[in-house]
Amino acid sequence: MSLLVVGLSHRSAPVSVLERASLSADAKVKLLHDTLAAEPATEAAVLATCNRIELYADVDKFHAGVAELSTLLAQHSGVALEELTPYLYVHYEDRAVHHLFSVACGLDSMVVGEGQILGQIKDTLALGQELHTAGRLINDLFQQALRVGKRAHSETGIDRAGQSLVTFGLEQLAVHLSVDVWAKGKRALVIGAGSMSSLAAATLARVGISEVVVANRTAERAERLAEILVASGTGVVARAVPMASVVDELTRVDVVVSCTGATGLVLTAEDVAAAVAAGPAGLVPSPALPGSPGSVPAPAPHAPAGLDADVVARLAAASAAGVRIADGGVARTIVPGAGERDGCPVEVLAGDGRAALTGVDANSLELHGTWADQGEAAAQRQPRRGARSQVDVAPVRLALLDLAMPRDIDAAVHRIPGVRLVDIESLAEASADAPMAADVDAVRGIVAEEVAAFGAAQRAAHITPTVVALRAMAAEVVAMEVARLDGRLPDLDERQRAEVTQTVRRVVDKLLHAPTVRVKQLASEPGGAGYAEALRELFDLDPQTVASVSRADAADKNDDSGRAS
Repeated sequence: MSLLVVGLSHRSAPVSVLERASLSADAKVKLLHDTLAAEPATEAAVLATCNRIELYADVDKFHAGVAELSTLLAQHSGVALEELTPYLYVHYEDRAVHHLFSVACGLDSMVVGEGQILGQIKDTLALGQELHTAGRLINDLFQQALRVGKRAHSETGIDRAGQSLVTFGLEQLAVHLSVDVWAKGKRALVIGAGSMSSLAAATLARVGISEVVVANRTAERAERLAEILVASGTGVVARAVPMASVVDELTRVDVVVSCTGATGLVLTAEDVAAAVAAGPAGLVPSPALPGSPGSVPAPAPHAPAGLDADVVARLAAASAAGVRIADGGVARTIVPGAGERDGCPVEVLAGDGRAALTGVDANSLELHGTWADQGEAAAQRQPRRGARSQVDVAPVRLALLDLAMPRDIDAAVHRIPGVRLVDIESLAEASADAPMAADVDAVRGIVAEEVAAFGAAQRAAHITPTVVALRAMAAEVVAMEVARLDGRLPDLDERQRAEVTQTVRRVVDKLLHAPTVRVKQLASEPGGAGYAEALRELFDLDPQTVASVSRADAADKNDDSGRAS
């Protein structure tokens, strides 16, 4: 076995690099074909998810394989090799097997224990089988990885150590509320109808979302997903809409989950800003905000000359609550009129924040400065949940969950008041501090056990063609000697000839039994690869005969394995 994996993931590369290095469906097919066309590789598979790209191959030369696979990844991902190289990792033979088994169990996922990766591994194997790039090693490896992943989930509590990205993302949107309480009665838009989007839609229906709207470029898939949701028994109302209606639907929903294969943005900041400006779809202000149920109205402060008392009152309330729409004059994206809604009497437009304040009277500038300082102090008192987290007390008009890589939703939307965005990058930040369950150790034990068993089986299988060729040669010798005996003793009857033939075969089988059994045992141990060569040398076996047995065995293995299970 000469298994090599070259790749990058959320553990080795920043999201900005992963985003640019993503592979489309066509790029994966081309990458697999080009890998097999390369000299060092005889079979290959590519595992590409929202937070990892890995190229697996059976190679005959390690260094040449690393160089070739790295170059191919760079060519097809669109990121220059010199830029990609610092983030690449390489695993070889048993370490490569250990890595894939860990990935299959969810140990290497952004959220430990998530089960979505098993479906992605299954898809990877299916593509390799469809394109005939998966040979005996890749088939064995990925089939076993699926079994190991299922074993980890059934025998341990790894599911308790982490959650699916969808569930974890919804928890980040819900902040301090349980997802069920937060979701009750809300309306959601799901963009995409693939495996992740389908999982998101099913999860939303299960946690209490009242209506799910599905948008997809292929209308039939969106309609099918909507039908499945309606038939799920959750009571959710579901309907399909064309992608052209997404912007209109934003004004009618409270939650958006997007996961498509698009290479560009699906939702721009302008789309989201326009939807928020169009009016609330069901906004419930946080109880911590002044003016919400149960709160005590703050006394209206004295308004400086020239300023509306209403504006000043809202400014004071926002300052007390720690809500802010600017960073002391720093440039930002903002919906026209959003400044007043969030409490700041001065709109700071995109571009140079200082230039945007040109012409504003001194009283307004002083008031804005006080507001910004108070907001900064309040923000520093709030616990940080990542670089893009919004103040928890802010009312959320539109909650966005972006599970795509590259991203579907413009990152600039987190600057829009009333919008909360959770994406792959913020999920990584939030999950970094998640507690590790004790079951993780049990899964690691399963992985180590399975890696050892897989290695032993592969090493034993490596010597099998040699043993088969040896026994074939022995059978040929027996046949020749029996034919020779027939020539010398033509008067033997059928019963005598059969008895002599059987006796010779028993002698040969007994002589070969102990050596062949023992050589299989020795070959299954680390460093046992040399026993096959020793057997070929000792019995002067024809290498071509051994190779033909290997090819026939591999063909039978591939026929039996069929599609990924």
